[in-house]
Amino acid sequence: MSDPVPTAVAVDPLVAAEHPGLRAWTVRVPGGVGRTPPELRDRLALHADRLRGREAVVLRTRPVPWAYRVLFRHLGLDPDVARPPLEELIVDRLVHGGFAAGALPEDALSLATLETGVGVWALDAEATGSLALTTGADGRLALRDAAGTATVLFAPPPPERAPHRGTTALLLVAVQAPGVDDLVIAEALWTAVSALSTIDAAS
Repeated sequence: MSDPVPTAVAVDPLVAAEHPGLRAWTVRVPGGVGRTPPELRDRLALHADRLRGREAVVLRTRPVPWAYRVLFRHLGLDPDVARPPLEELIVDRLVHGGFAAGALPEDALSLATLETGVGVWALDAEATGSLALTTGADGRLALRDAAGTATVLFAPPPPERAPHRGTTALLLVAVQAPGVDDLVIAEALWTAVSALSTIDAAS
């Protein structure tokens, strides 16, 4: 699979004024839902082994995870309750002793978050149009297209936008917190794309 180029999502001027530096990026790749191959399960298990109590606490104080904690507070979210993506994975590891067996694309997205600190989500590309980062009717920040809300920021996509067995293309989405370098976002998306490149062999 060739490396796709991330595309910046349009940002509503009101959102840009209130949250300078907040951005979202997308990458479209072929793929859908499938079994997680052994090599990806092994990489996730390696991360689980490294994430023990003290290391997990220290990890969230590093620059990238900390930037998402700050962003959550600016969005009116308590990061100790509604946890940023990396911290949610850390808690899952501490509670369950590892990462629950999943499937693609979810495991590929988890790997990207564990290795970079950046949350990455997947939408059904065929069900999603050109996105803009704006405020939804409920006041929450969301990625929207001409048909309405594709996904609320930092929330799983609704069923009609989520990948399913019939999905043939994925739209990967990474949210960039203020202060996080573009290269980190590109690395997160590249990591997810690279992990997803195994889906044909695993299906």
